[in-house]
Amino acid sequence: MLGAGTDANVFINIYGENGDTGERPLKKSNHLNKFERGQEDVFTITAVELGPLKKLRIRHDNSHQSAWYLDRVEIVDTKDDTTYYFPCNRWLAVDEDDGQIARELVPVDEAFMRKDEDDEESGATLGLEQKAMSTTYTLRIKTGEKKHAGTDANIFAILYGENDDTGIVNLKASKSHKNKFEKGMIDEFTVEAVDLGELQKLRIGHDNSGGSAGWFLDWVEIDAPSQGQRLRFPCGRWLDSGEDDGAIVRDLYPADLQTELYTPFVPYEITTFTSDVFAAGTDADVFIVLYGQKGLCTQQKYLCVNKRERRMYFERGAEDMFIVELEDVGDVLEKIRIGHDNKGTNPGWHLDRVEIRRLLRKGKGSETTIFPCERWLARDEDDGETVRELVPSDIITEKLLRDGTLKHSEIEVEDALETHTYNVSVRTGDMYGAGTDANVFLTIYGDLGDTGERKLRKSESSSNKFERGAVDKFNIEAVDLGQIFKIRIRHDHSMAGADWYLDQVEVVDVETEEVYMFLCERWLSKKKEDKRIERTFFVKGYEGERNPNNVKKNTLNSKADLDGNMNKKKKKKKAVMVEEGPMIPYHFTVSTGDDHDASTSSRVYIIIMGPNELETDRMWLDLPEGKRCFAAGGMEHFLSYGLDVGEIKRIELGHNGATPESCWLVNELSVAVPTKGIQYNFTCKCWLAKDRGDGLTARVFNILDATTISIIRKVVYEVTVVTGDIQNAGTDTNIFITVFGANGGTEEMLLSKNEDRFERGQEDTFNLEIDDIAPLKKLRVRIDGTGSRPDWFLDKMIMRNLSTEEVYMFTYGEWLSKTKGPKRTKVCELAAVVDDEEMVEKTTYIIQVKTSDVNGAGTDANVFLIVFGENGDTGTLALKESGNRNKFERKQVDIFRFLDILSLGELSKVRVWHENTGPAPGWHLEYIDVKDELLGETFRFPCDRWLAKNEDDGQIMRELACANNDNLDLSDKIKYEIEITTANSEDAETKENAWIVLEGRKGRSKEFMMENPKKKKFLRGATDSFEFSSKNLGDIVGICLGHISKEKKVKSKSFWHVHEVIITDKELGNKYYFTCDAQIPLAAKKDDFMTFECTKTVESFASKVRSLVPVKYEIIVITGDIKGAATDANVFITIFGVNGDSGKRALKQKYRNLFERGSTDRFLLEMLDLGELLRVKVEHDNTSSSSGWFLECVEITNTANWVTTIFVCGKWLDKNKADGQIHRVLYPKY
Repeated sequence: MLGAGTDANVFINIYGENGDTGERPLKKSNHLNKFERGQEDVFTITAVELGPLKKLRIRHDNSHQSAWYLDRVEIVDTKDDTTYYFPCNRWLAVDEDDGQIARELVPVDEAFMRKDEDDEESGATLGLEQKAMSTTYTLRIKTGEKKHAGTDANIFAILYGENDDTGIVNLKASKSHKNKFEKGMIDEFTVEAVDLGELQKLRIGHDNSGGSAGWFLDWVEIDAPSQGQRLRFPCGRWLDSGEDDGAIVRDLYPADLQTELYTPFVPYEITTFTSDVFAAGTDADVFIVLYGQKGLCTQQKYLCVNKRERRMYFERGAEDMFIVELEDVGDVLEKIRIGHDNKGTNPGWHLDRVEIRRLLRKGKGSETTIFPCERWLARDEDDGETVRELVPSDIITEKLLRDGTLKHSEIEVEDALETHTYNVSVRTGDMYGAGTDANVFLTIYGDLGDTGERKLRKSESSSNKFERGAVDKFNIEAVDLGQIFKIRIRHDHSMAGADWYLDQVEVVDVETEEVYMFLCERWLSKKKEDKRIERTFFVKGYEGERNPNNVKKNTLNSKADLDGNMNKKKKKKKAVMVEEGPMIPYHFTVSTGDDHDASTSSRVYIIIMGPNELETDRMWLDLPEGKRCFAAGGMEHFLSYGLDVGEIKRIELGHNGATPESCWLVNELSVAVPTKGIQYNFTCKCWLAKDRGDGLTARVFNILDATTISIIRKVVYEVTVVTGDIQNAGTDTNIFITVFGANGGTEEMLLSKNEDRFERGQEDTFNLEIDDIAPLKKLRVRIDGTGSRPDWFLDKMIMRNLSTEEVYMFTYGEWLSKTKGPKRTKVCELAAVVDDEEMVEKTTYIIQVKTSDVNGAGTDANVFLIVFGENGDTGTLALKESGNRNKFERKQVDIFRFLDILSLGELSKVRVWHENTGPAPGWHLEYIDVKDELLGETFRFPCDRWLAKNEDDGQIMRELACANNDNLDLSDKIKYEIEITTANSEDAETKENAWIVLEGRKGRSKEFMMENPKKKKFLRGATDSFEFSSKNLGDIVGICLGHISKEKKVKSKSFWHVHEVIITDKELGNKYYFTCDAQIPLAAKKDDFMTFECTKTVESFASKVRSLVPVKYEIIVITGDIKGAATDANVFITIFGVNGDSGKRALKQKYRNLFERGSTDRFLLEMLDLGELLRVKVEHDNTSSSSGWFLECVEITNTANWVTTIFVCGKWLDKNKADGQIHRVLYPKY
């Protein structure tokens, strides 16, 4: 080979089972001029007996004309006359091959060497065997971003494994840059070594030579594909005699949390044969993909590393061999795809065949699969394609037999897949701006594999492709894909007007005549919808897994994998089984401190620990797209599903940063567990950093140090949304739902689009956390009409309670749209259907509004109304069409009809307000009557007050209670039902009698005996029911429970194990629950008993309605005393209590500048009694130039009973600070 010889000094170290020779210079040869082209040099080395030889390391010192092509080393052990063959067949040169000037070689069997000599003309080599026995490490070295970070010194590295080290490796040939180790750059190097074992440390340093030798090293990443692991060695320090500690060599260790594990790669020897025809060669970049069975494939691999190799290989008549490590696709190679990027001076290529050799899994030997091609890959030849898919014709096997000979066998491949032609028709939508001039690329996926990405270049139907309303036809040749189930289509956003509305794609398999239809109906645009220019579509009627996480089945998701492994490492220490048990949602909010270097770009995680060493997996808090770091002064929210660990004891918060740069100042952490109705707030104010404080990057917080807040308890429902299968049914508008149940309603919730939900003909299933209000009665769905495709055809929604498995069906089958369908509405209400029975029936509401007979009582403003009842509320009703032309005039009755509306059952209140528009908007309302035609009942809501800014208390919104309920006078005596459940455990039952006393807020009942005459009551696991009358006791808060003997004396100690007691007030229907779970001892007298407190109260609708009386609430708002805390925006509050909510109320006062820094503002609002306050929502409308607001806290006092509830905030409501939110939901501080 030209230039193969070297004049450098060569050194060798031979390793055997008993040790090694140490490095020896090869000086005295049988030739005067050593290591010349084609020459064999013989050296003699004396050493202690090494036993059988395992490997050798050979290198040169790169002096003089130093490139050297080494064919092989043969070593004869003169003692027992054994010959070892160490084939190399590679360069030891800085600017050839992988740039290494040291090689580790392993011995191979003589039979393979002899075969090598027989086949001189075939040039077969043993590179594959060598590759399989050694490990190839790819080193990626990142120089820091600091000033003068780069270096011109010579860098070296030593890799230390558990078995051995590599010796000094000089990092000369960077694959990525000619000028190495410059500021902010990543340089890539290849190192090969034999049998290091697990990597344990990396020594890296330089020789301090050159003009600016100082070097700031950020990190080193070492990827070992054959071991399936990628290790990160963080540094973040100077290697500079004048900086830091002056060291120019550092030992680095792998950062556990940054280790990535994946399925190990295997070596393939790929040989390409370029045809011997005119202009057959190419200097384009050639790539290959290998396919096994069931569509399992490798990544796309470019065969050449750099421009020099591209020029060298693929010449006319040449045979080029590449040894590459790729994913293991199994024993059978079904097909390969080979192509090039059509760049370079003469890119056209005529490929004769490709041969792929792999080692046998069992025994010694290899298998070669031959893929004939004999076609052009050229734009201007044949069919103009630069990608070909090839199937195997023959398989050649070589196996080493026991007697040291090679067995050679060849078989033809019988059942190879056939090549199919696929006709692809692409229809562009018929709407303004739908066409595109960008380049479009398509990948088709079937169960046997995919086509790879193909450019849709030549349309058969028109020269100007992808125009509005047009259909373009293309042909794609590919090996049989089997059943096609999805496509991926994208454009490159080139040319002006690149936005493209894709209507549908049809793929026809010409051979089988099967037609696959893909309904798209979406924009691929950087301006419209979600601004994506690549989309995946599934075939019409597809029922399999659509989850985007599972698309990359072949390339393993390393993050998830790493996690599984990381926790395994931990588990060795503790014998705790983690995975089992129910998964529940955890909500995390993390605030970063304000210091200038408080932020971090490391990955942050949380582990939640319960009793008995039970803990969740490591939950990574990965930032959303577009966010680079946990910024100083920022606040981030995350939702993770993790194991339910029961009662939380401790919480670990940490990150995977390991360099001094990756410090993080955590200000606050809050962990909410909605399924338990609890939130923990930790004031951390601590560094997680290697070089701050105590140097820890993880901390464990004890739950006792947290402030605990009760939040709304949620239940997880699985929600399935079915979009209709009619044209343009899909949408990218915002969809909101409100759910109503027997125990209240939820707030309006946004259903997130998540890239491809709510598209035509699709069923989308996801989890949603919903207030504990079951059984569900109805669902309100609203769209806001924004987006590029604002109309939506909703077929139905199904909601399944994951804890009780109850299923509710809500069917619509209509458009939600202002322009389509008969209803022309953006809101619909759907009744829940359980076992074919509707929970709520439809009715017509006739609403009569009487304006008072008072001077100036009438209004011209627009009036709105919400009616509340047992089944939720009606939503906002605009009072528009009345029998009178001029509505709401003095002493006038206006009648409004609302048809086909879901009945609310018994009504409790109405909320009425106007917009305060028009010349005289003030309005004096006498009453409102609401008639439910289904029930045939009229409910009266008296008002007799002003809704006016300048009359009465200045409010223009009123809540009116229903007068029908006033005549419900409670009698003196009330019937109580007592249900007692005996525990279902051994010896829980009793044959004796029991007695009970009820403690109420208004008094105490007499003793009530619960007789057990025939010993049939109080049996194990049974529930017994008793009734008795008493004076009205008010709310029941406690009970006394006794267990009394029928005889005078108690003979032996015995107990009655009571599980639960439920008491129902028969007049109002309120239920009081007592979870006892106690053993009540048998006694002779009544002075021995046990007391229990009420654990849960369920207030009936009738009872809630009774407490709806007007109450004035004093609201005190305190603005923080920090810079920029004040706001000039309009502020609103919504208060939620056990009796409902207040509606959104503006906090305004005439002639006062509100919400100034450090100020306290007081407001008085009248509303119907909300009962115990649960939460408040405070928001502003961001209207003024300085609208950012720091809210300290809100105090609300019910002036009827003088109970004050404090809601602490201490957060910004500012688009540009913290998490950018301008509303906050606050819970009471107890």
